[in-house]
Amino acid sequence: MRTTRRSALATVLATLAGLLVVTGQQSARADAEPYLVGRGISDVTGPAAENGMMGYSDFDQKTTGIHQRQRSRAYVVVDRATGGRVAYVNADLAMVFRAVQEGVLAKLQQRYGSLYTRENLLLSATHTHAGPGGYSHNLAYNLSVLGMQQQTLDAVTDGIVESVVAAHEDVKPGSLSLGRGELTDASVNRSRVAFDANPASDKAFFPDAIDPSMTVLKFRQGGTDVGAVSWFATHNTSMVGENTLISPDNKGYASYQWEHDDAGVRYLDGRPGFVAAFPNTNAGDMSPNLDLRPGSGPTEDYVENTRIIGERQNRKAQQIFAGPQTAVTGGVGHRMRFVDMGSVAVDGRYTTDGTPGTTCSGVVGASTLAGSVEDGPAIPGFTEGMQSPIKSLLEPLDIPVPQWLKDCQYPKASLVPTGLVQATPNVVPLQIVRIGQLHLVAVPGEVTITAGLRIRRSVAAELGVPLQDVLIQGYANDYSQYVTTPEEYDLQQYEGGSTLFGRNTTPAYQQEFGKLAASLRAGTPLTPGPTPTRPPFTELNLQTGVVFDDKAPSRTFGQVLTQPAASYTAGQTVTAVFVTGHPKNDLHRNGTFLEVQRLVDGRWTRHGDDGDWSTRYRWRRSGVADSEATITWTIPAGTPAGTYRIVHFGDWKSGWTGRITGFTGATGGFAVA
Repeated sequence: MRTTRRSALATVLATLAGLLVVTGQQSARADAEPYLVGRGISDVTGPAAENGMMGYSDFDQKTTGIHQRQRSRAYVVVDRATGGRVAYVNADLAMVFRAVQEGVLAKLQQRYGSLYTRENLLLSATHTHAGPGGYSHNLAYNLSVLGMQQQTLDAVTDGIVESVVAAHEDVKPGSLSLGRGELTDASVNRSRVAFDANPASDKAFFPDAIDPSMTVLKFRQGGTDVGAVSWFATHNTSMVGENTLISPDNKGYASYQWEHDDAGVRYLDGRPGFVAAFPNTNAGDMSPNLDLRPGSGPTEDYVENTRIIGERQNRKAQQIFAGPQTAVTGGVGHRMRFVDMGSVAVDGRYTTDGTPGTTCSGVVGASTLAGSVEDGPAIPGFTEGMQSPIKSLLEPLDIPVPQWLKDCQYPKASLVPTGLVQATPNVVPLQIVRIGQLHLVAVPGEVTITAGLRIRRSVAAELGVPLQDVLIQGYANDYSQYVTTPEEYDLQQYEGGSTLFGRNTTPAYQQEFGKLAASLRAGTPLTPGPTPTRPPFTELNLQTGVVFDDKAPSRTFGQVLTQPAASYTAGQTVTAVFVTGHPKNDLHRNGTFLEVQRLVDGRWTRHGDDGDWSTRYRWRRSGVADSEATITWTIPAGTPAGTYRIVHFGDWKSGWTGRITGFTGATGGFAVA
């Protein structure tokens, strides 16, 4: 009897011990993986032909094809202890506009209800100047694109939503860590005279007049690295204004090189892979054109510069990624509210002279129209020589600047009161997102490095955290041009003339983001702020769509007009020309207009597509409604020897029925030695 009782007791004790071990193991795993993390990617490429491009404000810069596709990269982080959730997006776009934010939220809420909101969804852009425009509701940002382009807006919003959905569905237990380093050969201060007007205490923080800091956030699921976000301040303007091929520019190339070349991701395969985003921080006065001329530095070839500046960011990011890391710990949180930046009463604690000040309704200054000579000029002859139909786009802006507004904006030479007519926004979203100890200050504009430093200091002081744990996330949630310090504003360089809300813009941001930080730290709620209204002239569009596609009677769609040569070696360029239709008929989003195919075991397999660095897809009209597609492939070193061909996927529109029909054309095979 005693033996039986002892055996039963031993069994119970062993069971309890086992439970304690299992519980301890589960607890250890939870401590090691305190978050749920997910990553996703999708295509946001708009019309590849006859769509004005966004960034350089050049009426003549319209898309004529694709160098590389634009993509949206998304990450979802959930605090397993509290359920706190944030979704972070960085897309290969010039800007994020409120039209995009509203469109994305509406589609996410159809799917997930109130799970994703303005408060916990951060949308940001890399600031490429080589993509289709026309996806804003504010007239000023659609001017050079000839108005609102619904097809572009749909491509952007749908692609962003798809990337968030992919990240949401990918969430698994995981961990995050931070690494930091410096990159000194991928940026230069393009507004040195304005930077030098700042106090010595600020300039001492940037001894080379650049912000070299790179912060890398590593994402892991279990023991597997699944993603990285690498923040670094440089304009995404290696591709010049004369370029008309869609490109994600240097930051897009950095992502592509890490994902495609280094991690083996093949975007069209539909399998989860490593997702590497390269967002901007306070890049307002940081240029990648190291010789301070468009397309110049480190070489005189702007395409090669795009690759080099992108590669430098990627290599430094991977070095940091593989180096010493600090575990991300703590909660996930957020604060967001709308602020009318056109009428902020600024406390004297933040102004340069210690007296209360104010911001002003948005005004474009004369130096804005002159552009930045280092990265590219802006609109020439904005009020002169504009003939129909462009004249009708400018009429809403042809109003005088009231004297009270000129006085408020002094010393700016005020030209266009864009805020009064909502051609640019006055009411903008301000947001802080917390991921553990990392805090992202989401600014709807382009912040100079010194303005960014002051905002970061104010937020860090309110939060009681080290400065390095507060980053400016520029180009976020909406767009309201530049943010300069009062001292920089007084010089009225391009950045100062483009600071819409006047001399106290940075002090106002210090104050208003400080309020968000105080609320976040204390756990107290914030009022949502003023509700932004829909701007006028939202649907104005002077760009015609596709009427129909045509061809010579002796030709067929997809017919090869120029065949490749019989053989090539690495470094040579293969060229093929096809009869085609207009790319607006079908954007082939998450697809491709071309494939480089290799013959493997008697079957043609995809080797490359129009998202690759080595390919180019160019479209041109060869008649009133006739068009040709020229596809090139510059054979990279290390390409396997074998037989290849070029395949074109296109679509044509009937002038009789309006029906759009897809087609495929393929060249003959050629050898790569």
